Amino acid sequence: MEGAKRNPVHEEDRSFLDIEVEKVTGLHSHPAKDALAVEEPLEIQLGHGPAHARAVKSISVTMRTPGYDFELAAGFLLTEGVVRDGNDIERITYVAGKIGNPPTLNTGEQSALPYQPAKNVVLVDLAPDVVVSMANLERNFYTTSSCGICGKASLLALQTVCPPRMQNRFSISAQVLYTLPHRLREAQSVFNRTGGLHGAGLFDSEGTLLGLREDVGRHNAVDKLLGAEFLADRTPLRHALLMLSGRASFELLQKALMSGVSMVASVGAPSSLAVQVARDFNIALVGFLRDDHFNIYHGPEHISGYVSSNEGGKHEATNEGKLPAVADIAL
Repeated sequence: MEGAKRNPVHEEDRSFLDIEVEKVTGLHSHPAKDALAVEEPLEIQLGHGPAHARAVKSISVTMRTPGYDFELAAGFLLTEGVVRDGNDIERITYVAGKIGNPPTLNTGEQSALPYQPAKNVVLVDLAPDVVVSMANLERNFYTTSSCGICGKASLLALQTVCPPRMQNRFSISAQVLYTLPHRLREAQSVFNRTGGLHGAGLFDSEGTLLGLREDVGRHNAVDKLLGAEFLADRTPLRHALLMLSGRASFELLQKALMSGVSMVASVGAPSSLAVQVARDFNIALVGFLRDDHFNIYHGPEHISGYVSSNEGGKHEATNEGKLPAVADIAL
């Protein structure tokens, strides 16, 4: 992977922009500076086919925070089932060009925003021996996307593209779980500047942060994070927990599944289809993870250090007293 092997330099510098604002407190205002999270389109192109008959196809356009674009592209292809091994990707490069025109102000003047057309198109060249069925690819994108297709079809699509699952042996204590949202937030340097980015982090069972990425799109943050691990040849991630700064959707559980993650924890709520994915593929799932409570939607046996008053249904753990108490809550 020629292009992907280079170490990104100052990627964070592309992710935020300082601007002048008028700040109002009460009934008084004053000039101030504010940091904005940058949002620009990224087109992902796929180069594939034998050496004598290469083809290029645009497969996705997403609005993202610039930075770690190669990892985003690799993570997207991994979690959509296009690639399984790092050797499937020959190189990742930027393509000179742009999507549309640079933003303009209402006055007709050129925008001062740092639009970067030369870095808004990424080409992922697959190895010549990697076979890609464009018909299957488009069908999988449709049935595994959160675009309104029925849950049964989405789950069946996952069954056809997901890699083999090993027995889930991941375990973590409730006491460590409670520390993860704070550890994730502390590490979100761009969020701390802008207040406008989602975060995704990988942790081990001891609560050590293994990796972190941020983006205006929660799915992009996860793709960047998982893509980094994939390009570093550290997948499947059977010994890792994926921590999300927001809610847990079907799409994010799909990404966890495709990268081999054993447990997902989110600050917000999971969706019904996300819970179904967790149950069908045995991914431990925790939601509403806060300082003093969390809900277990699947896999209570993977969490230790709390006392349960019920053996079935959904569990709620609290961090009050020496040991968290657990109450049964109907789904």
